[in-house]
Amino acid sequence: MTKKDRGRADARFNKADSGKIERDAALKAVTDNMAKLKALRLAREAAEPLRPPATVKKTRAKSKKPEEKGSGIGGLAGEPTERRTPDLRLFV
Repeated sequence: MTKKDRGRADARFNKADSGKIERDAALKAVTDNMAKLKALRLAREAAEPLRPPATVKKTRAKSKKPEEKGSGIGGLAGEPTERRTPDLRLFV
């Protein structure tokens, strides 16, 4: 291999890929933007007062008298009055 060939090989090897440069620049811009947004979010959370922990509301159980259970419309208020699909255990 002559000196001229080595020089060409070195130039080809050391040549910067323009697509790679663009990708690296885009990656850096995205990473910087994410870091900036995270810093803003953390600053906003630090500035706001602490919130008390959320409490779960307990619902009271409604007691119904047996006379008031049925409304005359079957299946809307509670359990369905009859099965709509056949019982598959009968066919086994």
